Amino acid sequence: MEVKNQPCPYCGENKCTLREEDIEIPHFGRVFALSMECVACSTKKSDVEPAETKEACKYTFEVSSEDDLSVKVVKSSQGTIKIPRVITIESGPGSSGYVTNIEGLLERVKSVIQNTGESEDDPAAKKKAKNLVKKLNKVLVGREKLKIVIEDPSGHSAIISENATKSKL
Repeated sequence: MEVKNQPCPYCGENKCTLREEDIEIPHFGRVFALSMECVACSTKKSDVEPAETKEACKYTFEVSSEDDLSVKVVKSSQGTIKIPRVITIESGPGSSGYVTNIEGLLERVKSVIQNTGESEDDPAAKKKAKNLVKKLNKVLVGREKLKIVIEDPSGHSAIISENATKSKL
């Protein structure tokens, strides 16, 4: 479904398009893909909302080769991503869901760390950010291993691989 010329929640202009699509994702279930785009202020926002309820879950996956970078990741708006000794990304009111792969997830994390490091005044924090980016670059070319954990009280996040371990939260 698509609805055009709606008031934008950011600029107020009636130039916002809202879209909703009902999608079946293998190993995950039915979801609603929601998006909005305003041509007046160039705001874009998207989210993935589950259509069904599930049991809370935790997925653990070790990235150990370049082949692992193509493994699909589904993160609901309630999912928390933990990469031990690198970063924890908590869910919150502004958190959104998305579907990506391990490479896309690591690129997102790398971008956050780079931006945070560049805005730091503390030289030690800048150096730590640089080292974390180097570590992620090594993982992205298959030269270092890395563990990724997704915890989701709604049960709608997943790492879709036979090598991922799923457990109760």
